[in-house]
Amino acid sequence: MRLLTGASPCAAAAAAATSDDAFLFVPDSITPFGPTVLAEGFDPVRSIFWVHAWTVSADGIVTQVREYFNTSLTVTHFGDSPRSDPSTAEIAPLHCQSLWESSVSSRVGKSVPGLVLAI
Repeated sequence: MRLLTGASPCAAAAAAATSDDAFLFVPDSITPFGPTVLAEGFDPVRSIFWVHAWTVSADGIVTQVREYFNTSLTVTHFGDSPRSDPSTAEIAPLHCQSLWESSVSSRVGKSVPGLVLAI
């Protein structure tokens, strides 16, 4: 098995054990939303938190990876609001439902930018 970096797990673990600058991604939480999987974690030594958003195909292959460092992330579902009477001439507003918010950003102890990821 190979990691996303292309290194074997044994080589990555050995390199991390010998390097003070190694950064290990150890998730605090993993949350799936259909084909999107969110993982977040925190490195207290460096005061860095991270969020990964993976898009996974139906057969389990990761097709896209988005990575955010020290950014507060809110995930929303962007879609049409429930329709009212179709005979009215009003324009239906779009509804943006919040599904998930990163929780480790509060542990950094500093102000960080916010980002909305619409799925």
